[in-house]
Amino acid sequence: MARRRKGRPVDGIFLLDKPQGVSSNGILQRVKRIYDAAKAGHTGALDPLATGMLPITFGEATKFSQFLLDANKRYITTAKLGIRTDTSDADGEVIATADVPKLELSELRKLLDQHFTGEIEQVPSMYSALKHQGQPLYKLARAGKTVEVKPRRVTVFQIDILDLRDDEVDFDIRCSKGTYIRSIVEDLGLLLSCGAHVKMLRRLDSGPYRAEQMLTIDQLESLAAPKADNESVESIQMRLDALLLAPWSAIEDAPVVQLDQLATERLLNGIAADVSAAPCELVRIENGTTGQFLGIGEVTDEGKLKSKRLLSTQTAPKSF
Repeated sequence: MARRRKGRPVDGIFLLDKPQGVSSNGILQRVKRIYDAAKAGHTGALDPLATGMLPITFGEATKFSQFLLDANKRYITTAKLGIRTDTSDADGEVIATADVPKLELSELRKLLDQHFTGEIEQVPSMYSALKHQGQPLYKLARAGKTVEVKPRRVTVFQIDILDLRDDEVDFDIRCSKGTYIRSIVEDLGLLLSCGAHVKMLRRLDSGPYRAEQMLTIDQLESLAAPKADNESVESIQMRLDALLLAPWSAIEDAPVVQLDQLATERLLNGIAADVSAAPCELVRIENGTTGQFLGIGEVTDEGKLKSKRLLSTQTAPKSF
């Protein structure tokens, strides 16, 4: 039996504009194949209905996925009033309908300020990707099973009304990690006594990344196509790699601590370095001589720099 190819080493982050109607894992596999990457992951699943920002991490960048999972997000969404579905979005089965009350913009704004702004408590949907005893809730829900889902505290920093129509409302929402937009929409429908579900959902921003940086899968596939009959694979790969952001761009706002060559070698061997930097739970570590990014660490109150996550010593410095 032929040995399966493992792919090439690729390090970096690709900002995908996820299309509607596909799973996050499914589109991840397409991007991974285009790059012929040995290792890839995504940083926060979007439902098949949802579109927009899905950062794809390759190689060393997968070590920084958690920082994007924990990052704040921005969404635009359309709430369809008067119809409840079992999944709280347009992909679900209708379970109830009701007349939609006539809404005034000021009344809706008041409800948002009272119930959906600041730190709020929400119960995630049974159709979320949260896990119960190792199983995603959505798989349990599709099997007809229900479990108790505990409320979670999240923060909605800002929620703006973009448009108000007879039975639809468009929102622009900036929120913390773990916020479920469909829970906001469903809870709003309950407050209005008519029910509601998510008709459209699009993620614009994730952490430091903005919507204008994204590329669609069609754009990526076009760039992966040979530009001439004799264009080499290496040439195509260089063009694709030029699209990637540095693995450490996920934490670009963290303070930087630079080490001399001796301290660098000691840190790579697991020995804490003495630094003059202020105490900080998250810093970017660089070799002050070469400028190479080494990883992330923590500066303790005693002025010790301890590594949290280092890049592989086999990874050559790259220009991004």
